[in-house]
Amino acid sequence: MRHNSLYETLSTRRAQGRKSLAVLLDPDNLDEAGCQHLLELTAQHSVEYFFVGGSLVMNSHQATLIQLIKSRSTVPVLLFPSHSLHLEGPADGILLLSLISGRNPEFLIGQHVIAAPLLRASNLQILPTGYMLVDTGRQTTASYISGTTPLPYDKPAIAACTAMAGEQLGLRLMYLDGGSGAMYPVSPAMIQAVRQAVEVPIIVGGGINTPEKAQAALAAGADVIVVGNQIEKDPGFLAEVSRVVHSYNQVTV
Repeated sequence: MRHNSLYETLSTRRAQGRKSLAVLLDPDNLDEAGCQHLLELTAQHSVEYFFVGGSLVMNSHQATLIQLIKSRSTVPVLLFPSHSLHLEGPADGILLLSLISGRNPEFLIGQHVIAAPLLRASNLQILPTGYMLVDTGRQTTASYISGTTPLPYDKPAIAACTAMAGEQLGLRLMYLDGGSGAMYPVSPAMIQAVRQAVEVPIIVGGGINTPEKAQAALAAGADVIVVGNQIEKDPGFLAEVSRVVHSYNQVTV
């Protein structure tokens, strides 16, 4: 596995109490013009990571999208794949997701076996990630495609034990996700329970559509917050959420 400076940076930021913002880009929902506009915004408002991927990826321009990002920005690009077919593009690394909230072997290990030779031959930095879908009020594309039941919203202890097991298995990140179009975000109580259960960095996404929700996730223990849908609807939200992360980091310096 390639020497992982991306993971080392995340771990260092966690040790320093510094938070990060990731923007999730779905190739199915973003054309070249939209990507150009987003890159202009991220040049003005600090973003630490781009995550690229989606539950379906029905078109073929993911690689082109990543090439455009890499040509215009120095922000690291991480693949956020839902399938072994979604590995194309000159990204810097990959969130190698194991869906530990579910019991579908295809997404626990099956797709990983298919992808392993491709990843071994690639230049991608690999970040083994425990992926946990959380019930946030409606069925999401991710839960439907994976055929799995999300973690109950009001059962933080289940999430904590799931994350603990993932860490004991050697996973190096935990990702709590309410999914695309979540009615409400992962609860601060659940984030806090997972934070107390594991030492690895925690990523939280889904339903973060106001500065107050972003602040709540960070205060509960999220190391990285992920925004996607809300920026597609309202590009100005990027400035708001970036300010929240920046203000939090100023306090913790």
